[in-house]
Amino acid sequence: MRLIEAVVPSRKFDEVKAAVEEFKPTHFRFSSTEENETCVLRAFFVEDGAQALLDRLQEICDGDKDDWRILVLPVEATAPQPEDNENDVGSDEEIKRKRKLALREEIFNDVSEGAELHSDFYVLTLASTIVAAIGLNADNVAAVIGAMVIAPLLGPILAVSFAAALGDFKLLARAGRNAVTGLALGMFVAALMGLWLDINFESTELMSRTVAGLDSVALGLAAGAAAALSIVTGVSAALVGVMVAVALLPPAAAAGLFLGAGEIDLFWRAMLLLSVNIVCIMLSAQGVYFYKGVRPRTWLEKKKAGNATKINLVILIAMLAALVAIIVFSPAGTMPDVPGSGD
Repeated sequence: MRLIEAVVPSRKFDEVKAAVEEFKPTHFRFSSTEENETCVLRAFFVEDGAQALLDRLQEICDGDKDDWRILVLPVEATAPQPEDNENDVGSDEEIKRKRKLALREEIFNDVSEGAELHSDFYVLTLASTIVAAIGLNADNVAAVIGAMVIAPLLGPILAVSFAAALGDFKLLARAGRNAVTGLALGMFVAALMGLWLDINFESTELMSRTVAGLDSVALGLAAGAAAALSIVTGVSAALVGVMVAVALLPPAAAAGLFLGAGEIDLFWRAMLLLSVNIVCIMLSAQGVYFYKGVRPRTWLEKKKAGNATKINLVILIAMLAALVAIIVFSPAGTMPDVPGSGD
């Protein structure tokens, strides 16, 4: 359930009223300001017409840059309970599915937060890297899981896929920069720790990050789809499970530890697992966004986004094929020999 509140110029009243009558909200009301220069629409939606009305209102007001504003507010409860809308078309399951979808603007707001570089991002990345590196080396499962949850690296990866789906190259650049910065910072800190830590090659948690198999590909694809679906449906709490299922920081921290310790072969193995996770998350997230109909609003933007999506999919599929080939035709899917074990 959502409440759309739109403040628009009074001269647009007839167009706005026609749009409201077309998309039939559950309840709506118009009011005007004292000066009569603007009118205020409050439209309450239970069904899926909110996105269509929101798009139409933006089309109507696009030429007026400063004197209109649209707010989308979540509705926790209403009394009396709204009756089923006669205009809902489709099976009960389809209607329920549509009602659970977040609006494009809501998704954009949630996802774009992961594309911002700020002090909290650096602090969380630094703290989670230290926790992950110590946990991996000490074979401490609880510490590793804690690092997975607090690491802010999944958001930028999902933002990259979302930006590609919308053809928003500005968001794409910001999200990509954020993802690269976070991963680079995490690996750098872990590499510094690897210079003075005695690497525990008997640690199952650490050495398991050097193994990438076809099961890693399947896990990454499934977790990426779950992450994108949780965002599209507005169930962000499910992201915690995804963070644990396909964590990005532990293999990055493991790669940094091995690099700092001079174990180059183990470093590349950990980098392979990290690459598999990133590519699989982005690819499956892109597929979910496409399947769920995440599209730009205007025709020109849709055309631009279509090209961006195709290019992105081709690149990701090619990268995944290359990674799978490395996994199949190399010993990357088996546990490596522990350094010094043959002495």
